[in-house]
Amino acid sequence: MNDVIRHKIKHNLQRLAASFRWVIFALLVGSAVGLCGTAFYFGLSFVTVLRLQNPWLIWLLPFGGLAIVGLYHLFKDADDTGTNLVISAIHSGDKLPFRMAPLIFVSTLITHLFGGSAGREGAALQLGGSLGNAIGRLFRFDEKDRHVMIMCGMSAAFSALFGTPMAAAIFSMEMVSVGVMYYTALVPCVISALVAHGIAFLFGVANELFLITSVPRFTVASAVKISALAVICALVSILFCVILHRTEDLYRRFFKNPYVRVFAGGCIVALLTFLAGSYDYNGTGIDIIQQCIKGSVRPEAFVLKMLFTALTLGAGFKGGEIVPSFFTGAAVGCLFGNLVGFSPTMCAAVGMTSLFCGVTNCPITALLISFELFGYDGMSYFLLATAFSYMLSGYFGLYHSQRIVYSKYKTSYINKSTD
Repeated sequence: MNDVIRHKIKHNLQRLAASFRWVIFALLVGSAVGLCGTAFYFGLSFVTVLRLQNPWLIWLLPFGGLAIVGLYHLFKDADDTGTNLVISAIHSGDKLPFRMAPLIFVSTLITHLFGGSAGREGAALQLGGSLGNAIGRLFRFDEKDRHVMIMCGMSAAFSALFGTPMAAAIFSMEMVSVGVMYYTALVPCVISALVAHGIAFLFGVANELFLITSVPRFTVASAVKISALAVICALVSILFCVILHRTEDLYRRFFKNPYVRVFAGGCIVALLTFLAGSYDYNGTGIDIIQQCIKGSVRPEAFVLKMLFTALTLGAGFKGGEIVPSFFTGAAVGCLFGNLVGFSPTMCAAVGMTSLFCGVTNCPITALLISFELFGYDGMSYFLLATAFSYMLSGYFGLYHSQRIVYSKYKTSYINKSTD
């Protein structure tokens, strides 16, 4: 056997060993994060039911905010940037502390208990990323391999909470750098997402599935209407990102002290809830999304949800932005469908995923979510809307740490942060 053959055999054995290693650690991360994600799901369900049974808890929201800020100060993490830090840890090597996991777990429960308007998947990304990184550090992975572990954790947590393993596996690889996919993490992310989903299912976590009873025939006229909806969703996604970021800037400008800031924000959200005369815009708003899928929505719902979410998260409360983006997109789509006389149910579904695509710059994930949530019958609608939303949403995004590596409009390397 000559040296060339021995060299090839040696390298193939090394690749096989590396692949086996990733399978083992993907199983480990998927199991650990799946269990934590399941506990997080049931914790959120419990506090949500408690809040709905005791509406007066909304008036304690300012004090819940004080508790959150106090926890972060106690653990010396007052400058926490949330999901932005997780993304930065992947592409720039920023330190991702393990304490982020218990902090985001508890603080998100507090936010939802007292009626803050926030989602859960953004918190899940922080929870999973922190746990994945901690496991990588425990087993002395080098920096690049820890980046893969972070993505594994993110995929596992997203999958456990939302029940969409295909989208979860791709999301963590797609969101970090727009235009570049981290295919090295494909197998680990797929395995960890499937394992976490299986564990969550085993413990009774319900998948978020929305029934579309009838999908309109795809014609030139319907394609034009869906394209118009996608354009609107792209514009609303820009507005959503701008409102979120500008509200946070205004809070910091007028309230320098984080305790005063979060207390004032809690008071504002509680007062707006009273003025709105409804609790529809507190919490995640999953029930309102379901109403939109059935074809019913208040015209002002999408504006109020964006406002409530921005006022909650900008003040310093913890949670996610993804489910609020689903809420906003579903409300916009349902309203559009009712106005133009074209299947409000189909439009709500398309609105959900196309607005999600606009705020995250993740078209492949958006497509996979649409298939997992709504089935494949409306594939043509989702495909068309996602493409338009991605192109027309510009370089805005929920997370400033996200990098736009390649232009959306030409084959140019731009490597800029989202606006």
